[in-house]
Amino acid sequence: MARLLVAVNAVSGGGRGAAVGDRAIAAFRAAGHEVRRLGGGDGSAMEAALREAAARNPPDVAVVIGGDGSLHAAVNALARTGVPLGIIAAGTGNDVARCLGLPHDDPDTAVAHLVAALAGDVMPIRDIDAVRVSTGRWFVGMLSAGFDAAVNERANRMTRLSGTPRYIAAVLLEVARLRARRYRVTIDRDTRRLDAVLVTVGNTASIGGGMRLAPDARVDDGLLDVLIATPLSRFELLKLFPRVFRGTHVHDDHVSIERGRVVTIDIDDRLPPPITYADGERFGPLPVTLEVVAGALRVVG
Repeated sequence: MARLLVAVNAVSGGGRGAAVGDRAIAAFRAAGHEVRRLGGGDGSAMEAALREAAARNPPDVAVVIGGDGSLHAAVNALARTGVPLGIIAAGTGNDVARCLGLPHDDPDTAVAHLVAALAGDVMPIRDIDAVRVSTGRWFVGMLSAGFDAAVNERANRMTRLSGTPRYIAAVLLEVARLRARRYRVTIDRDTRRLDAVLVTVGNTASIGGGMRLAPDARVDDGLLDVLIATPLSRFELLKLFPRVFRGTHVHDDHVSIERGRVVTIDIDDRLPPPITYADGERFGPLPVTLEVVAGALRVVG
């Protein structure tokens, strides 16, 4: 029997999170586990509740039911605590679960997978990297600091679509405002100044429900994949865009990827600095410094 702390994002997946949470808790209890459920609330409330509960009475596993935003809250509460995280993907994008090889397109399959993992004599636990940001925050997926961040900002304002279709629509709407910026990017003390439309740092491979921006990124290699797209026209961007779903865009002459452990991104022009996003959450303007911390997060399954 395991002692489980279960945090449920009731509004994830277009409102299905609450029902998924009820079914998951019923399945855990039927399997003989002790379950403590955290109350609802937004990401900040979930993060605070997880942090307090894990500090006062650490569970055997903290289970999070929701999308990448909920996982973002969990990462900030649990990074470097040693408390294993169980993931039931019930959001619209679920890129972190996808990149971890966990069920990501059916919450009930994810519940069954976690129940099976908890039933073993030895719980399968994987230590993965997380990224510490100079602001004091953590993320586990990708940080966007260019056109893709603008797309994320646009997508967050859209309510009629969800998942990948929402991101595609946001790309099509935002491309009209495409503009290169002058960046200063430092990767492990090697600084370069360049014009770019997109700068993305990936600990995982995908964003936006399966857009494989950094297709070779791995969550356990102790490295960050830094993708840079140099200036290109709107037509060239729209022509290149479908290739991100296969990850073949990295072969285009405008696109490069480098790897490092510590990355600083700043702007080198006089325009207002771009807003950054990580795990789909708004982080604020540049500059930022990112440091990968190997094995900072423990994940079940």
